[in-house]
Amino acid sequence: MPVGRLLWNYSMPAIVGIVVMSLYNIVDRIFIGQGVGPDAIAGLAITFPVMNLATALGMLIGAGSVARISIVLGQGNKDMAFKILGNSIIMTVVLGICYITIFAIFMDDILLLFGASERTLPYARDFMMYILPGMLLMNLCYSYNNIMRGSGYPTRAMVTMFIGAGLNVILAPIFIFVCEWGIKGAAIASDISMGVSAAFVMAHFMSKKSEIHFKRGIYKLEKSIILSIVSIGAAPFLINCAGCAINAIVNNMLFKYGGDSAVAAMGIFTTYSQLLVMVVIGICQGMQPIVGFNYGARRFDRLRRTYFLAVVSASVVCVLGTILSLSCPQYIARAFTVDAELVRAIVESLTITTIMFWGVGFQIVSTNFFQSLGMAKKSIFLSLTRQIIFLIPLLLLFPPHFGLTGVWAAFPVADALAIIITVVMILHQFRALRRMEVAGAHV
Repeated sequence: MPVGRLLWNYSMPAIVGIVVMSLYNIVDRIFIGQGVGPDAIAGLAITFPVMNLATALGMLIGAGSVARISIVLGQGNKDMAFKILGNSIIMTVVLGICYITIFAIFMDDILLLFGASERTLPYARDFMMYILPGMLLMNLCYSYNNIMRGSGYPTRAMVTMFIGAGLNVILAPIFIFVCEWGIKGAAIASDISMGVSAAFVMAHFMSKKSEIHFKRGIYKLEKSIILSIVSIGAAPFLINCAGCAINAIVNNMLFKYGGDSAVAAMGIFTTYSQLLVMVVIGICQGMQPIVGFNYGARRFDRLRRTYFLAVVSASVVCVLGTILSLSCPQYIARAFTVDAELVRAIVESLTITTIMFWGVGFQIVSTNFFQSLGMAKKSIFLSLTRQIIFLIPLLLLFPPHFGLTGVWAAFPVADALAIIITVVMILHQFRALRRMEVAGAHV
């Protein structure tokens, strides 16, 4: 199939699926903001790092598994694909039980570390105690939805996301407004919705009609398989862990320089930017099996074209997102709250933080490109540049001199520096691929 059509066929279901998945958070924040209040939004923002950490642990296994499965299928090694699937389910369940137990025991300490105040801690605690049981379901749903897509079922993966998110849109307002359960109602709605989606995903892999599925003899953990999964999954894992560290630092600095309203504004900025990033990640998920398969098959011409089409598509999304946030931030703010002080804080955050957002799509696609090739070290390094290597030092440097504005300004400066590094690494990698192609032609 032509690469453009193939990327469309894989990316569109991925984009729709992952954007629909992000509606869990967006719906929760809109209903909580309109129905509970600005302190609840700030409390919900405090839970982002904890949720990101749970997502990171799920991605460590899910992203690594789907990349490895795509590569071995491209090499024609279907038996290994089955073993990767079996190892990944055991790893997901064991790791999920461990982190849920730790979160439950140290809940208040963790939330305080991530910037909760006396006003926002009760809201954050209420949400986390009810969402906690659903985190394992979230990992199963999200990770194995990716594997479903990567093994040749992009449309079915999209439908899986629609089922859960659609149910959440129905249940959240009922639990928040009708049952008057407040912030915990949003968490319960998410738990039920994730459970339904996870059941649908697991049913796919239990069916013998699926390309790869659960069967006897694939669940014995093998060191080589575990290492291959973890080495590739380490990049998205570290991205999400970095997000946790950034959120902890940012929330504490925002509370110091701007109070709870600034923390709440960060929550809305995160919601808006993540919606755009989710579209880009959907493009990356569509790109990943195509790049992985063609790299395994040594079809470098199709690999290059897939990457460039993915970069163009992701850049269009980020450019449009930047234009929207700079031209009408007040409309974005009012979708979440009617509180005048919070609206002003959100407008300020959006107009500063998204100045360089137009280039983030290229950076994310490139990071995922290295991951798709199995080049874990390069992918990990690129994933760390934007959030750790550049952003954390800037967050420590700018605020003492520029106050709250300095916190917001650190984001576009870090984006610009990360984009420059990415350009250099991608140019070097494509020269290397060209040399491999020429060497293969001579052989």
